Amino acid sequence: MGKGRLEAFSDAVIAIIITIMVLELKVPHGDNLAALRQLIPVFLSYMLSFIYLGIYWNNHHHLLQAVRHVNGSVLWANLNLLFCLSLIPFVTGWMGENYFATLPVALYGIVLLCSAIAYFILTRVLIASHGKDSALAIALAEDFKDKVSLFIYAVAIGFSFVNSWFACILYTLVAVMWLIPDRRIEKTLTR
Repeated sequence: MGKGRLEAFSDAVIAIIITIMVLELKVPHGDNLAALRQLIPVFLSYMLSFIYLGIYWNNHHHLLQAVRHVNGSVLWANLNLLFCLSLIPFVTGWMGENYFATLPVALYGIVLLCSAIAYFILTRVLIASHGKDSALAIALAEDFKDKVSLFIYAVAIGFSFVNSWFACILYTLVAVMWLIPDRRIEKTLTR
């Protein structure tokens, strides 16, 4: 089976997720800066989540550059990733509306952790589908940033019960680490 439908479907789902998130940004009641000030937590959580979705979209695109075909296992692994990403609007809204309170920040981290695990599962299923000697397997052999991200998410979730703002800083740190797309695939394919 070709990969085109998987790419198109994934792009559409991520676009819908972003659309749902932006619809949660409500127009303030008032015409002054004080009215906007109340929306700062909502906007900050939206901005962080938008960046995360952009990172996933970008890395998903790079990942699929090295893919030659997909099978049922790949389709399910991709749906697993999209399911986790589809929870981002809920936790984003909850976190922003509650001014980065402990439980919403912890759940936000859990969704980010689950999304990272789902992406890891997708890469492993793709490698199994293409073989251990494939360009994809070679490109994804070193996964230092992946492991560090998972560790930071786990630490941040724990910290959210001590200091939710510090947890948010850790979530932001992971996003900053991934702002530069994963170049392993491009480097491997151009060799």
